Amino acid sequence: MSTPYLGDPSLVWTTDQLAAALGPMPLSRIVFDPVPGTATIDDVVRLEAEQNMLCELVDATLVRKTMGYYESILATKLASLLSQFAADQNLGVVAGEAGMLRILPDQVRIPDVSFVSWERLKSTLPARDAAPSVAPDLAVEIISPGNTREEMDRKLRDYFAAGVRLVWYVYPQTKEIHVFTALEQQTVLGEPDQLTGGEVLPGLTVDLASYFAMPAP
Repeated sequence: MSTPYLGDPSLVWTTDQLAAALGPMPLSRIVFDPVPGTATIDDVVRLEAEQNMLCELVDATLVRKTMGYYESILATKLASLLSQFAADQNLGVVAGEAGMLRILPDQVRIPDVSFVSWERLKSTLPARDAAPSVAPDLAVEIISPGNTREEMDRKLRDYFAAGVRLVWYVYPQTKEIHVFTALEQQTVLGEPDQLTGGEVLPGLTVDLASYFAMPAP
């Protein structure tokens, strides 16, 4: 059975079809106004501005972003590390968990942390769009309990189809980071390991034992 595309406003999609296209997920994460299959990037920007609701646009359907407290701590720590490194080396800019990016013509993704090099930003920085049309060099996702494997597999395909060079999936429960340099090229790192920036952020090193440690009073 082929995966349906939700971009035809003349069709009414069942929950099974939504699950097949987006990956099984709680229905509470799917926005039904506008109707799935009819949403646009303007709806993404409007909901963020009017309701402070962060949604990704996947096949003309709005999907609420999910993030827990510990996951947010990890995202903030990593964004801070990357931002300082990128600034010191004058490599580009780092955005946090609200940084909306139009990575493909009909797809808006919101990585928990993203790095975009100056080279990629040359044509988009002056516009200061709410969701600029650019794929990050590095996309980081902190995996929350509400994320499903099918959803994250789909997101990974979107990232590399858009030209993302490096993807990190951070798993707080197991304290692992899955490093993807291509769709089928994955390395799993744990607490004893060092995370590096590879060719995207050369010279960057992150001690994962320190990174996963919770702050103490």
